[in-house]
Amino acid sequence: MFFRLLLESFRRQRRRKLLAGVAILLGTTAVTAMLALATTIGDRIHQELAVYGANIVVTPQADTLDVKVGGVNLKPATGGAYLHESDLEKLHGIFWANNITGVSPELDSTMRFGRDLYKENISVPLKGYWFDHSFGTLDTGAPALHPWWKLQGSWPRNDAKADNEAVIGASLAKRMGVTVGSFLHLPTDADLGFKPLQTLPNLASSFERPPLKVVGIVTTGDGTENEVLTTLSYVQSKVFGDDYIGADGVSRVEISARTKPEDAFAKSDPAKLSPKQHDRWYCSPYANSIAYQIREAIPGARAEQVRRVEQSEGTVLSRISGLMWLISAAALLAAGFAVSAAMATAILERRAEIGLMRSLGASRGVIALLFYSETGILAVLAGICGYLIGSGLAAWLGARIFSADGSVITPHLSAVLIPALLPVVVGLALLVAIAGSTPAIRTALSMEPSAILRADA
Repeated sequence: MFFRLLLESFRRQRRRKLLAGVAILLGTTAVTAMLALATTIGDRIHQELAVYGANIVVTPQADTLDVKVGGVNLKPATGGAYLHESDLEKLHGIFWANNITGVSPELDSTMRFGRDLYKENISVPLKGYWFDHSFGTLDTGAPALHPWWKLQGSWPRNDAKADNEAVIGASLAKRMGVTVGSFLHLPTDADLGFKPLQTLPNLASSFERPPLKVVGIVTTGDGTENEVLTTLSYVQSKVFGDDYIGADGVSRVEISARTKPEDAFAKSDPAKLSPKQHDRWYCSPYANSIAYQIREAIPGARAEQVRRVEQSEGTVLSRISGLMWLISAAALLAAGFAVSAAMATAILERRAEIGLMRSLGASRGVIALLFYSETGILAVLAGICGYLIGSGLAAWLGARIFSADGSVITPHLSAVLIPALLPVVVGLALLVAIAGSTPAIRTALSMEPSAILRADA
């Protein structure tokens, strides 16, 4: 009899049930879309703010003197300190290794060369970088960490057979009259040769350094437009020489990592934390904790976060997250009011039925169970539908808002169809439905059967 009454309520009050179901459906759709976006919003914001560059910079701990004039790093002849390129592999062993999305080491030098072997040579900064370098599962390097760089031509290849390729800054190329395909020649006189500011104890002869072939011209909007960029291996071996800084010396490493927005706890001094707090701080993806782990992994390294990137990312993420929670709460609240109104109307129409059941001996608990069962079935069905529609909406919104080039890409539902969200969404639908219907059910249970039957007689 109970199940028959349950079935009849859906058959006879299809309109009321449909209105309540649509209200729950809309609420759960909005909640699912917001939750699905929230699970990936951190990565998406990180990708969007990658245009600001790396959020962690690693330099030698012993390199205490850092004076720059006109973008050129000036140090005493014996004051340079370097990290080792081979030590970067140790980044794969830190706790948050999977959060590292880009690595770009560089080696600075200042060289004299010209576009013609016998014409005047000028002194300009020369920097060695990774270009499309395979680092574990990442294809990384300077272009990946500087997405705002605009290139005409191609990047130097990380190939020993093409180790004399270079990219020249747009301003420098214009000043020297260099185009893609030109060669940057070395002077023949070793005293005026192609060497850095430091005095090299084993300066290789000029014939060991072939001319640099310009394969691209880069526009950056900063001092890099007055520099020559080539492969890291070229600067290490052909400029400095293996005996001076070792075969794999680097002067600076930029790292991009997915991090948690900085809060008060993130700024704690790990040396002053209790063991439990230290473990919590260490195992949280703060930029400070990742930098701390980098310092532990790489000998002689000083790793610091770039605060302008971290603070921008944290501010944007916290504001968007707050907006998502506000939309979700508003949607659930509206759904609850709609369910309450629909249930109150349904109970008003079924007063005679309630009075008859009470007069035939039905307890308040049985009547309450009947109405809660109706609401629960409605909530589960609407919640499942809302989960599916909300996942599709999240895929569409993500593709439209976070498309790489501003164009709308075809949304993929599988990208945001998160099974773990289904029980959460259905649970929220049940909570909203029960909360919304409870006032009306309590009113129905407080009615006296005799008064109801006399009023309907």
